[in-house]
Amino acid sequence: MSSIILRTEKLCKSFSNHGIQQHVLKNMDIEIMEEDFTIIMGASGSGKSTLLYALSGMDSPTLGKIYFGEEEISKYTNDELALFRRKHCGFVFQNIYLLENMSVFDNILTGALVIQKNSKELIQKVKSLLKQVGLEENIWSKFPNQLSGGESQRVGIVRAIINSPEIVFADEPTGALNSASSIDVLDIFSKVNREGQSVVMVTHDLKTALRGNRIIYLKDGCIAGEVRLEPFSEKNMTARRNKLQGFLDEMGW
Repeated sequence: MSSIILRTEKLCKSFSNHGIQQHVLKNMDIEIMEEDFTIIMGASGSGKSTLLYALSGMDSPTLGKIYFGEEEISKYTNDELALFRRKHCGFVFQNIYLLENMSVFDNILTGALVIQKNSKELIQKVKSLLKQVGLEENIWSKFPNQLSGGESQRVGIVRAIINSPEIVFADEPTGALNSASSIDVLDIFSKVNREGQSVVMVTHDLKTALRGNRIIYLKDGCIAGEVRLEPFSEKNMTARRNKLQGFLDEMGW
């Protein structure tokens, strides 16, 4: 049985817009399990990205609690949250925020050295991961403005997993990619998940959602429903697709 890696209690998030309170997340109780590939879906404005940012410690809730294991991270200071993210989380976003004045290799190495002090071992790990995601040595010395969208996203994934985080968060990671690059990037996420890391991903795309084994659907800041699928495999795609499509139809997707 998998254990709970992340959970919330009565999670709320509100924003003030011209003096009017907008309640984006409403008393949300959610559990994220170890080694799950969790997909968060919902219409625009349903709270998907807000939930992702709250779960990852990138933003603080207005009310409620967030626990990583048994530790309540929602009471952490900003400095404590920054340390928590470095140690336990990886992040992949639609727009990859690479440092423009650094090469591919240095973009990954610099952030990792904050946590891992053995530079010799770390350099070998960076090389190994870059090769695993299909980026050969001719790419490593390039700068971000010399990369394609797919290459940039792969660099972002390596940067996200270099410290072996327990959980990887992704916000529409294939939204700006063509079909071929999207498949390559999703294959990497599937591999990361098979190797034991939890993945929590926001998407509006059916093909992307099919990579998950648990799909949570949000409506107006609340969990409207969820469905579990068999682990991703090309062999069971028809049954998985039919089950997911039926669920999304029920949700009014």
